Amino acid sequence: MKQAAAPIMKNPDIQSFSFLLLGGLALLAPATSAMADQVSREQDIVNLRLGQRILVDDGSCPAGQIKEVSGAQISATGIVRVRKCIPRLGTKKR
Repeated sequence: MKQAAAPIMKNPDIQSFSFLLLGGLALLAPATSAMADQVSREQDIVNLRLGQRILVDDGSCPAGQIKEVSGAQISATGIVRVRKCIPRLGTKKR
């Protein structure tokens, strides 16, 4: 009588490796898309998508802050932009 071949995924080492690999890829994908773009003028923003955030370094915010323009909601005329000053992230100066 023939024995059936063991399924490939029965090996616990392969299962844990594939789980870690898929988990790592799942964490990496949103991180790259979540990074905000930066422009020097708000007029340089052409196609703002819903939920997209773009940093605008035009000097309109107080020292230590930068303007963030984000696509907040969809209206009949297009994407509604929301502007706010947020803390500038970067190297800390003493």
